Amino acid sequence: MTVPLSVLDLVPVRAESTPREALQQSLELAQHVERLGYARFWVAEHHNMVGIASAATSVVIGWIAGGTCRIRVGAGGIMLPNHAPLVIAEQFGTLESLYPGRIDLGLGRAPGTDPVAARALRTSPSAAERFPEDVRELQALFAQAEPGQRIQAVPGAGLHVPLWILGSSTFGAHLGGALGLPYAFASHFAPAALDDALLAYRERFRPSAQLATPYAMVGVNVVAADTDAEARRLFTSVQQAFTDLHRGARGLQKPPIDDIEDYWTPSEKVSVERMLSCAIVGSKETVRAGVAALLDRTDADELMVVTSVFDHAARKRSYEILAEIAGL
Repeated sequence: MTVPLSVLDLVPVRAESTPREALQQSLELAQHVERLGYARFWVAEHHNMVGIASAATSVVIGWIAGGTCRIRVGAGGIMLPNHAPLVIAEQFGTLESLYPGRIDLGLGRAPGTDPVAARALRTSPSAAERFPEDVRELQALFAQAEPGQRIQAVPGAGLHVPLWILGSSTFGAHLGGALGLPYAFASHFAPAALDDALLAYRERFRPSAQLATPYAMVGVNVVAADTDAEARRLFTSVQQAFTDLHRGARGLQKPPIDDIEDYWTPSEKVSVERMLSCAIVGSKETVRAGVAALLDRTDADELMVVTSVFDHAARKRSYEILAEIAGL
């Protein structure tokens, strides 16, 4: 494997645990993967989800960056329709000022929550339609301020915080290519458009001040363990979470179970396995083969790895095994 590896941490709140413990474990994981040689550690904006503790995404990024030294830390992503671009520019300008050269800002156009919570966030139903304009506004706010410019992000202006476009469809691919920004595809939960999105991004890419050539990152669920059987059992926590999502039921992260077939119905199984079709689960050799196949399929420049297993030690061990495979 010759591509960089990064981590997307959902900051999961486990059953019989608390958000405080989830945040502490997230920092411990960031420190662990930094030592292993991973390139980035991202967290994502979700709201009204008791099993995810990263709603205040900028605050969590500061917590992680303050407890690490080298690894890049960022948002994967900030759901821009929920925010004024000026506020995000100020937040990430502050983070970049505190941790120079280590902050990434990935941008998504979904609300990151349900319609009820979106209303509580004061998010307009039409806000997503302004996403391209809001991204351009952010770019302008991070650029060097012009003489007489009336609105400035302080801090933020002139800091050129790297922007990423995130997506699970071809919309983000088209926008990322047109703006000449790096692009990250969410195949860890929405793999259907993976191939079309990467093709569209690369075909439509236009060089920019930030990026001269296309740069595509692929999100992927990876659960590695000492044996295939152990990895498959750990993965049942992920399968339960996606089944619950299908049912419209949200809760804390659940421990693994012996037989996932006892948990889901046949129709739920079809839906969940479709969403998790890119997941790589198994022993070191199984994961090695799965990663090689994914890279051969996508020609990804970087992999963003999600390992949402229940046991914290097992989660750290999974990233260790993957690092060994990659030769980090």
